[in-house]
Amino acid sequence: MVRFDVLTLFPEFFRGWQSDSIISRAVVAGLVDIHVRNLRDWSNDPKHHKVDDRPYGGGPGMVLKPEPVVEAVEELLTEGPADVVLMSPAGRPFTQRLAEEFSKRPRTIIVCGHYEGYDERIREILRPEEISIGDYVLTGGELPAMVVMDAAIRLIPGALGDPESPICESFATQQLDHPHYTRPEEYRGYKVPEVLISGDHSKIARWRQEQSRKRTAERRPDLMAGPTTKGEAKRVPSQ
Repeated sequence: MVRFDVLTLFPEFFRGWQSDSIISRAVVAGLVDIHVRNLRDWSNDPKHHKVDDRPYGGGPGMVLKPEPVVEAVEELLTEGPADVVLMSPAGRPFTQRLAEEFSKRPRTIIVCGHYEGYDERIREILRPEEISIGDYVLTGGELPAMVVMDAAIRLIPGALGDPESPICESFATQQLDHPHYTRPEEYRGYKVPEVLISGDHSKIARWRQEQSRKRTAERRPDLMAGPTTKGEAKRVPSQ
């Protein structure tokens, strides 16, 4: 079983996602265990449950305090070993290869950032892995955390109805997926390619490979050069 522990200021964000068909089925089948924890439970402010404060040196926004994050992670680690991940714009770019890694890790603790960012001592004390899903601004780390878990969970054997689905999708072979067609055979003058209704499976396989390479070259030529190993980190405070 794969386990995820999520530390967030907004646990309600995850309720609808956890009831999704694929995620829900994986949980019911005992393939994955998801625990969403409210970071405010570790606040040292009993009245307001505050977890952030203004940055030293001035500047806009608020910064997540070190005590609640560090103490929450340390308490969760008493339940057993885990990889600790911060959703962070300064992190390693999230890819399909990394999703495969997460799908094989027994347990991961994910910290969702918010406000202007993390107190640097969180990084210095916990030495976490940092992951970014892209160079753009989001309100918080909740959506990125769901992206990471969703991409990983669907790769766990048994999570999808068809075991071949994950190996046939975009990025599984460092290329985009080929075009797909279904009924009707003709729609508004657009016909299904003859090869797909020919019954010749070797020709169909070759056509799909050619279309996959063509689509990748046209839309994502960067993928043709191989896996990304390093990404440009931009200042995006919310992931």
